[in-house]
Amino acid sequence: MPEPALRIPRLLSIVAPVYDEQELIEDFVARACAAAADYEFELVLVNDGSSDATPELLDQIAARDRRVRVIHLSRNFGHQAALTAGLEHAAGDVVAMIDADLQDPPELIPDMIAQWSQGADVVYAVRKQREGETAFKLATASWFYKLFDKLAQVDLEPNSGDFRLLDRRALDALLAMTERSRFLRGMTVWVGFNQTAVSYEREARHAGETKYTLRKMLRFSLDAITSFSHLPLQLATYVGMLSASVAFIAIPVVIILRLFDSYLPGFGAITIAILLLGGIQLIAIGVIGEYVGRIYDEVKHRPLYIVREERNQPAPPGGSPAGPVARAGLAARAGARTGERVG
Repeated sequence: MPEPALRIPRLLSIVAPVYDEQELIEDFVARACAAAADYEFELVLVNDGSSDATPELLDQIAARDRRVRVIHLSRNFGHQAALTAGLEHAAGDVVAMIDADLQDPPELIPDMIAQWSQGADVVYAVRKQREGETAFKLATASWFYKLFDKLAQVDLEPNSGDFRLLDRRALDALLAMTERSRFLRGMTVWVGFNQTAVSYEREARHAGETKYTLRKMLRFSLDAITSFSHLPLQLATYVGMLSASVAFIAIPVVIILRLFDSYLPGFGAITIAILLLGGIQLIAIGVIGEYVGRIYDEVKHRPLYIVREERNQPAPPGGSPAGPVARAGLAARAGARTGERVG
């Protein structure tokens, strides 16, 4: 039988969130455009409320090259929201998502397209080496992936990040998920389809500094776990049942000791028991509060991001490009078709 014909992308979209990357943005754009030179492509850069010279540089790049689309958000909404904004605005039938810090090499995108052309719907990049990262960062990353694997209900490949390529079908399924606490690398696994991996060596940062502080990493990890697992709630229940069981077992023990005059009252033991049970209760309440807080965020139905203005946006069918007007997303949050914008 003849082999099936390889797929060829009609339009490749490369999406990258950008936040305070004035030292790197020119190099990133040059390398991304060179990597996609063999394809019809667009480069969608989302300015996530940068406070340095990044917005001006992005506008200059867009003025020189119509293939570069720039989306300015009204403020800093966070990495995952900015990445979602770029994915929602991407027009390609194949979409690659990548960070603009050049730790993930744009030159790997053709290899990812080669996997897509052979039938893969989601191609994710797995890091063999992580140059320039501290032992603490490597250790915490390893702990997170192990914990996520134990708690979550998706099979996330260790050392895989947000550097991924998606077919339009998989992307549409991803954008139909409208939750606010977004863990995109887990969501791309959850949607299913035919998925495969390519490996690479991650480079150290060429300039600038990481925007992920320890506090942001902890929040990101908590969002990831609570988005894909309710096991922490179950653990709180199990710990409560265990504590209650110990208490019930202790009651006849104390009675027997009193009958035989062997009971030795101690303030320290009582204090320890009170602190232990109180701590367990507070932890359980805190876990419940994390989930309730996320429910509260969801029911408000606020947009995930707001676009202040765009550069080089494509013209709507039968008309000229719209002027700079604030837009909100996710479009699917308002029940609109994926790709439409809520004004």
